[in-house]
Amino acid sequence: MNIRRERPEDYEAVRIVTKAAFRNVEHSSQTEAEIVDALREASVLTISLVAEELNSSGEKEIIGHIAFSPVAFTGAEDVATGWFGLGPVSVLPEKQKQGIGSALVHEGLTLLKVADAKGCVLLGDPEYYKRFGFRNDPKMRLRDVPQEYFLTLAFDKEELPDADVIYHPAFASS
Repeated sequence: MNIRRERPEDYEAVRIVTKAAFRNVEHSSQTEAEIVDALREASVLTISLVAEELNSSGEKEIIGHIAFSPVAFTGAEDVATGWFGLGPVSVLPEKQKQGIGSALVHEGLTLLKVADAKGCVLLGDPEYYKRFGFRNDPKMRLRDVPQEYFLTLAFDKEELPDADVIYHPAFASS
């Protein structure tokens, strides 16, 4: 498996992987592929990585994808915070539970750190994401979401902002 930055010729494959990955997910809005498209169209898809491997025909096939986009804080909606939202992360159903999603998360977080990001937030399964250092902290909140599923990971030693997090409007349909 190889992880690399997304290229324009990958867009349709990313859409297919994302739709397949979320097709039977209980709490999915089934709009994750459209969210990625909207983030890309708004030029806020800061990090977009794909996982690829050779298929049975010997051709490279995209089997996973991860997206990172900037987030804002209540009261500072138009200010660059240095914080990013992880998601969605998608892996083809038949390739899940093989470490592909973890590899995408690790690589994306590494790239954020190299870019001097302050931290990352996500909405997801606490048991899965705590292995990457994410934790729940009531100082950072996402409105209308159970607090235990909104997780943060600070890259520096600064205290977390005490604020509501605001995702890009592309997420509004989720």
